[in-house]
Amino acid sequence: MRFTIKPVAIALTAALSATAIAADKEPSVAELMEMIKAQQAMIDKQNQLIDQLSQKVEKVEEETVANTQAVEATVEAIETASTGEGTAWDRLSFGGYGELHYNNLDGSGGASDKKEIDFHRFVMFTGYEFTDNLRFFSELELEHSLSGDDKPGEVELEQAYIEYDFNDNYSGKVGLFLLPVGFLNETHEPPTFYGVERNNVEKNIIPTTWWEAGTGVLGKYDNGVSWGAYVHSGLKTSADKSYKIRNGRQKVAEAAADDLAYTANVKYTGVPGLELGATVQYQGDITQSEDPDAGSATLVEFHGAYQYEQFGLRTLFAIWDLDGSGPKAIGADEQYGFYVEPSWRINESFGVFARFSEWDNQAGDDNSDSEYSQYDFGVNWWLHPQVVLKADYQIQDNDNGKEQEGVNLGMGYHF
Repeated sequence: MRFTIKPVAIALTAALSATAIAADKEPSVAELMEMIKAQQAMIDKQNQLIDQLSQKVEKVEEETVANTQAVEATVEAIETASTGEGTAWDRLSFGGYGELHYNNLDGSGGASDKKEIDFHRFVMFTGYEFTDNLRFFSELELEHSLSGDDKPGEVELEQAYIEYDFNDNYSGKVGLFLLPVGFLNETHEPPTFYGVERNNVEKNIIPTTWWEAGTGVLGKYDNGVSWGAYVHSGLKTSADKSYKIRNGRQKVAEAAADDLAYTANVKYTGVPGLELGATVQYQGDITQSEDPDAGSATLVEFHGAYQYEQFGLRTLFAIWDLDGSGPKAIGADEQYGFYVEPSWRINESFGVFARFSEWDNQAGDDNSDSEYSQYDFGVNWWLHPQVVLKADYQIQDNDNGKEQEGVNLGMGYHF
């Protein structure tokens, strides 16, 4: 608000006139003008103070609005994080792993030499979090660098599933996923295990990498117990494939689904450094009803691992039981394998290991000479927890006299 001279002058004139009359003295015009100027100066100063106060009030109001907007933005960010709302990049995740192998193996007794270098696997992961309890995960792999007609490799979709958390303890998944069996089938990134090549038991008896399409429910508890139960697509082997388990993987590529499979697993990690696990799988017909001489197949698998300071130990046993006269005729009605792997972590960068493994895909026939055994000795050099160089020496023996011996070198990474 501004004060003007005119009303103030009238008021002052009236006051001064009254004073002068009371004092029987009338002020001059000059004196009146001086008084009016002095009063106007005071009024101007007050108006300046009012302007300054108004500016301060406006500034406080602006700061209040800004603080309110900042608080609202923070609340919105928290809500976005919990609901999955926000930009797509915020909810997208990438990862991958790869491994390069060099094999220099000499064969004898009918076993072939193996002298080659191969970028065995190049894998990319992609995930997307719709909300804090609903997510998607996928894994795409290129094997042996090249795929296509007359090429050694192939491009494979190994995972593509949706996972939903019902609460902190229970969840479900549906889609294409890795089966929870053994050590390596779900966790096979090169820096996580010893040896250039994956062990033969978790290759020929447990056909790692082994994925199927279906659905399942999972549970986990604070005491270290977790479990899962699944129904999914199954294997399809045949007499032409000697009923071998690894040859029965359909890889969910227009897979026959006359006979589904059922898998259940349980794991315990309640003691630091200890993991105990078991898996059971049943399939009504391992040939998808195409071989009348074959029938159901049951897998039972146990594994355990213990890490105490520098010393580590892994062991695994798996066995298949195949019904039917077809598998029994060639000894494929029983297929088993086991291995024991002690290791010593010298420091954060180096670790050494030894492994003995044995496997047989025709163990039901005592005269088949189908049992294999292998010794491995080697070292891992971790340049980084996610980057490793490997070297090992293998000695493989077969009941029929075939032997393969030599050196393997490798490089691997994951992120």
